[in-house]
Amino acid sequence: MADNMVVASQPLAAQAGLAMLAQGGNAVDAALATAIALTQLEPTGNGLGSDAFAIVWDGSQLHGLNASGRSPQAWQKDRFDSLGVIPDRGWEPVTVPGAVGAWAELHQRFGKLPFDTLFEPAIRYAESGFVISPIIGKMWGLAADELKTQPGFANHFLVGGKAPRAGERFYNPDAARTLQSIAETKGESFYRGHLAELIVADAAKHGSALSILDMAANKPEWCGTVSQTFDGFSLHEIPPNGQGIAACMALGMLAHTPIRDFGPDDPQAVHLMVEAMKLAFRDSAAYVADSDHMSDVTASHLLDPDYLTSRARLIDPARAQNFNSGSPKQGGTVCLSAADSDGMMVSFIQSNYEGFGSGVVVPGTGIHLQNRACGFTLAPGHPNQLDGAKRPFHTIIPGFLMGPSDPIMAFGVMGGMMQAQGHLQMALRTQLWGQDVQTAADAPRWRVTDDLGVSCEQSMDHSLRQSLSDMGHEVTAEKPDLAFGFGGAQLIHRLDAGGYAGGSDPRKDGGAFGF
Repeated sequence: MADNMVVASQPLAAQAGLAMLAQGGNAVDAALATAIALTQLEPTGNGLGSDAFAIVWDGSQLHGLNASGRSPQAWQKDRFDSLGVIPDRGWEPVTVPGAVGAWAELHQRFGKLPFDTLFEPAIRYAESGFVISPIIGKMWGLAADELKTQPGFANHFLVGGKAPRAGERFYNPDAARTLQSIAETKGESFYRGHLAELIVADAAKHGSALSILDMAANKPEWCGTVSQTFDGFSLHEIPPNGQGIAACMALGMLAHTPIRDFGPDDPQAVHLMVEAMKLAFRDSAAYVADSDHMSDVTASHLLDPDYLTSRARLIDPARAQNFNSGSPKQGGTVCLSAADSDGMMVSFIQSNYEGFGSGVVVPGTGIHLQNRACGFTLAPGHPNQLDGAKRPFHTIIPGFLMGPSDPIMAFGVMGGMMQAQGHLQMALRTQLWGQDVQTAADAPRWRVTDDLGVSCEQSMDHSLRQSLSDMGHEVTAEKPDLAFGFGGAQLIHRLDAGGYAGGSDPRKDGGAFGF
């Protein structure tokens, strides 16, 4: 517990953020320094070619930032029809990286320290090297064989043809120069200068449609939040194109169930959460897309109280069901949180999607690129159908809890489709059931999959898993070496007496740091 705090999935990155607070910076400065450092310290989950989102409490108002990039303008809906699938590696699934734009936009609006100061820790680790931490080292090794043939990957991320292991030191001088350029130009070189030209030249070399116009057109959007109230708190998420709305929908359905009568690990409570989450996911899969393309069913339709009440009525308190989507309109990620003594709180998330993303590294730059186009669908007429200059469906979501007028918690749970489910579990564990943030982060998690499937961590009580099976859930217990699928939570909870409590997920290498 402390008056100033940073929690993140890698200790050195969190300490980089804390150093900004010690220099007189605010929570946004701390969040940005942490995020920038994570591009070097945890390249398995993010990088300079990532997308990003943020929710900021500035002391009096909540702000939401969508810094996800768009697909190349030259794309047509039928670009991958002959393949029948969107490629998940190489240059084809690369969309415009938005994270650098997020850093510049957040700093311009809220930052206190000079922009280049925020880059100093990351540049130092890129130039002088850093010792790879255990879980990141394991993820690095798992990705190496698959990605070693992707453009630039082996030259940049393999040492002597092999992935560096935990305990070894890794250097990234190309990225150090790139970071210095971004710092000096406040991101302009990345989108409209020599870095953009290098990115686009490599794209053209490998048949990608990404152009200099696509890079220059990138602009983060101040989008506000969508929210759902449950008793005395409200959950806030970034509006679509992200999956955060699914967590809000599930919470809204649960308000109409007897979940308050049970404890956090009671089979009945878990059953109700799983069923609500399944209903929310069926709808988000059918309707959520770039908000500019959600003309028929919008976020307000999905969060309509009457609609959520009707969906809640479908939940059988004794039996698992395989739901369909409803009719709401009748007729490999890193997350972090930061907070300062003046009351500013930040939830920030950035990601390449599948671990190292596309596997592509732009030569001489240290920029490894996301594969976010995998978030599109090829289904004709779907609001999330692949097209040009369009934002794909996004898994990464920052979360924020508010009371009637004051902030409660800045948090996130990195990890693909686990994220909305993790937000629901963290919100209810801390608010309905009163658990402290570290207990909530430590607790065994569940994750809905397909149809009646529910994956549970092997550490979950056997009798709880058996009870879920008895109710018709198709339960799978995942072994610890597969538990990356249950995400990594990073939480900061505001204390009534002042200051903050932090919780950092034991499934990651990170921690909570403060003073």
